[in-house]
Amino acid sequence: MSDPIRPPEHLNDGQALLGERGFTTGHRWYHGTSSALVDPILHAGLKRSGDREMQAATEKTMATIGNSYQATTEPVYLTPSKALAYYWALQTVRRRRLRFGSDEQPAVLSVTLPDDLNGQVKPDVGAATLLLVGEGEAYMAYVARIYQDCGLAGPDIDLMKANRLEYLQTLGMAYIDSDIDAAHLAPVRDDA
Repeated sequence: MSDPIRPPEHLNDGQALLGERGFTTGHRWYHGTSSALVDPILHAGLKRSGDREMQAATEKTMATIGNSYQATTEPVYLTPSKALAYYWALQTVRRRRLRFGSDEQPAVLSVTLPDDLNGQVKPDVGAATLLLVGEGEAYMAYVARIYQDCGLAGPDIDLMKANRLEYLQTLGMAYIDSDIDAAHLAPVRDDA
């Protein structure tokens, strides 16, 4: 496998968040997205199943080939780390480039949640199936590099037997099944 990508320096927060027990969590989370979606998100908030353009394109494609399409409501995916959010931002940009041919850049949003919403954040155990395919292998390599850069052994996790908290603590994968108001969001900039 080729050398995993690295986050830009202003997003490289592994040293501050990663310890022997995994990623530290609190009331601040991060969400990776595309630069094309930042302004709409900052205006309307993070919405479940939020990339409406991708949903509409999928519905149109399915209708063209004669299949019915029933959209599902996806939660808002979060991570405790800017570096991990950057990985998911890259994936969003890649999918949008393939679909729309657009020139977008990865963007990371800071999400500061009040107690009531923060208590709704859950470890993303559904990610186990994702992690077993190519995209997941790339994520595991990316996470392993963050661990190595912090002088720690790579994540040791049995994806099929891990307890719920390991997906959050070890891999930094979380979600909230609720929309997040724009008042709780801010872009992470490299000049901050």
